[in-house]
Amino acid sequence: MKRLVLAVAMASLLAGGAARAADPESCRLVRMSDPGWTDITSTNAMLGVVLQGLGYDQKVDTLAVPVTFESLKNRQIDVFLGNWMPAQKRFIEPLTASGAIEVVTTNLKDIRFTLAVPDYVAKEGVKSFADLSRHADKFEKKIYGIEPGAPANQNIQKMIDARDFGLTGWSVVESSEQAMLSQVDRARRAGKWIVFLAWEPHPMNMKYAPTYLAGGDAYFGPNFGAASVQTVTRKGFSADCPNLGKLLKQVRFTVDAENRIMDQILDKGQNAKEAAKAELKARPNLLGVWLAGVTTRDGRDGLPAVKKLLGL
Repeated sequence: MKRLVLAVAMASLLAGGAARAADPESCRLVRMSDPGWTDITSTNAMLGVVLQGLGYDQKVDTLAVPVTFESLKNRQIDVFLGNWMPAQKRFIEPLTASGAIEVVTTNLKDIRFTLAVPDYVAKEGVKSFADLSRHADKFEKKIYGIEPGAPANQNIQKMIDARDFGLTGWSVVESSEQAMLSQVDRARRAGKWIVFLAWEPHPMNMKYAPTYLAGGDAYFGPNFGAASVQTVTRKGFSADCPNLGKLLKQVRFTVDAENRIMDQILDKGQNAKEAAKAELKARPNLLGVWLAGVTTRDGRDGLPAVKKLLGL
């Protein structure tokens, strides 16, 4: 009888272990997207460090936002940490409505995303969208945006096409984030006027002290484009890979942490993964929140494995 009880107990333990077993081999490689934005480079790097510690592999492709959503829909990538809302609303709503992609969580809150000018331009009276047209010559009728196809650029073009704020004849200069900021840097050093897309988190807020413009609610939302960032996945990812799904649901970022990593990447020239490792190593309590109930891919406790990778 005792042997029977012991056998039943052992079977129960094994069954419990099986319930907590690692994700299948098909989940080993996590395919992700980066639109070429340093904030997403930073968050991808932070998650990548954790994935490495848990025994997963990460592959990040540089894809424009429209291509990212199409790739999620077609199951060509698994995870996107950069769904800025409401800027990307028109991209994501049809896909969530059809069930083609899934929103996992909001990974960053209480941020801004709208047009801005350097502080010395603001001191000359440019505080809102409505002030731009009065100084068209100084701005050369140009608004500097980010990469082609970005929803924010499209919002600016809609504003110009609608002739709102008297911006008839203005144009959007599309380029990469880095190229746009280089233009801002040159303008500041020369004391020239420039209006550009600005957001937080980003070290530009420390380096350039931009003044965010009021009045763009119809195109960027109220409160200076108050925004949040969501984690989205291809359809069925969390069901296929429940351990990873749990991790993604618990991963949250902060403006300060992203600013620090971005500063290391942009201004110090540090590798993104090394900058991410330093940030995570300095804040081990964060890992406890992210990894609660999360295992390595082979079913061991995840937190010690990631700490070991970081040398903690």
